[in-house]
Amino acid sequence: MSTLPPGSICDIAGLKVGHFTDARRPTGCTVLLCEQGATAGVDVRGAAPGTRETDLLAPENTVEQVHAILLTGGSAFGLAAAGGVMRWLAERGHGLPVGGKVRVPIVPAAVLFDLWLGDPAVYPDEAAGYAACEAASGAVPAEGSIGAGAGATVGKLFGPDKAMKGGIASASVKVGGITVAALVAVNAVGDVIDPANGSVIAGARGDDGQPLNSAQAMLRGALPAQLLTGMSTTLGIVATDARLSKAQAKKLAQMAHDGLARTINPVHTPFDGDVIFSLATGGSGLPGQLTVLGALAAEVTAMAVLRAVRAATG
Repeated sequence: MSTLPPGSICDIAGLKVGHFTDARRPTGCTVLLCEQGATAGVDVRGAAPGTRETDLLAPENTVEQVHAILLTGGSAFGLAAAGGVMRWLAERGHGLPVGGKVRVPIVPAAVLFDLWLGDPAVYPDEAAGYAACEAASGAVPAEGSIGAGAGATVGKLFGPDKAMKGGIASASVKVGGITVAALVAVNAVGDVIDPANGSVIAGARGDDGQPLNSAQAMLRGALPAQLLTGMSTTLGIVATDARLSKAQAKKLAQMAHDGLARTINPVHTPFDGDVIFSLATGGSGLPGQLTVLGALAAEVTAMAVLRAVRAATG
């Protein structure tokens, strides 16, 4: 667990985070619950995404709110965990009213690739998603190698054997009565860079075991390893208690990707499926000034990336 000062996505009233970590190998899933519904958007930048229910988040489409978002390991197999989240929500009467007789929980999800660590037949399933919901609370969530970040690694550009552990973490800021926060699972091909000084915090290791700095190595003529498409992926959720439309929520997700670009190099590669979701609860009662919210979203995303690798273990 991180020893960094508190400040998390659960600082936004009504949001809860729960992790499930599989004891059999490094994998797991993390759920963000917003049972009463929240306006949502998404922006997919990586070239190898694995997602569920992202089309309905387009501003022109009908559904206005979601009830949870799932981040999960296990590559495409891990999408099965969303079924457990749906079941947990449905049992408690949460979801989109349909036909006056049923409520359908809306649970967008995205996956990262961690199958190369341990037995690839072990991945988050419906029971894992349900367990993550059972564990969810509004307390500051645990960080590091847990939940969706359990099998996360970074710095794979020169091969997985040169990588370091990644993880999952959260961060938040409050400005003018509005809170903006992020939750990010960092599992990148690239290195994690501290934008304050350009130093490599975690990433590909050289022969001496120290960070290599992948970008500088390529500039010197080093060639990347032969990687498999989709073997990485950084997943994130940015949230605010401001009031936003679906179109504004999408723009918030787009601007939050700048936080990944500041802290991961290279990012959004053909081998990453980078996805950022956005949520707006409206709980502050204040309308969102999107230029400010987007700038803050990029900042808290960058903060969460740094926290994730600093809290990683193993």
